[in-house]
Amino acid sequence: MSTTSNKGFVFTGWHMAAVMVLFFGTIISVNFYMAYNAFTSWSGFVVENTYVASQQFNGKVAQARALAATGVTGKLTVAADSLRYDITAADGTTAVSADRLILNFKRPVGEHQDFQLELTPAGEGVFTAAHQVLPGHWIVEAIAENAGGRILHHAERISVHGAKK
Repeated sequence: MSTTSNKGFVFTGWHMAAVMVLFFGTIISVNFYMAYNAFTSWSGFVVENTYVASQQFNGKVAQARALAATGVTGKLTVAADSLRYDITAADGTTAVSADRLILNFKRPVGEHQDFQLELTPAGEGVFTAAHQVLPGHWIVEAIAENAGGRILHHAERISVHGAKK
């Protein structure tokens, strides 16, 4: 007769080491994957020099408040192959004359498709351009000037649907 008993599986230190490596390896792998996706999907670029931007902040806020107090607004219309921008006074019906209008189109994520477009005057407070805008989400910044001074600075997020690529 034998006095030894059959123990079966014994959890040893090597098993614990394997569990620890698998557990923390999974967490570290997921973190690296998420960091890679975050790094490659957004430039992270907001301003070139944050110190200089912070010094200019109060002046930009004062200028934005002064422009908002005038009540001048704009409305962007995007068609298949053209753009139209109407500049109106506070009442919403009176056209405001401007010498120049620039639109900056920026993607919310990434900057490889960003572009700037100067529109052509087509009447009192009306600007047009023949340009195709790719479908998707855009942040459009409109800057209008009259007699060398800025009369409108407006930014809005738009969604373009159905345009051709």
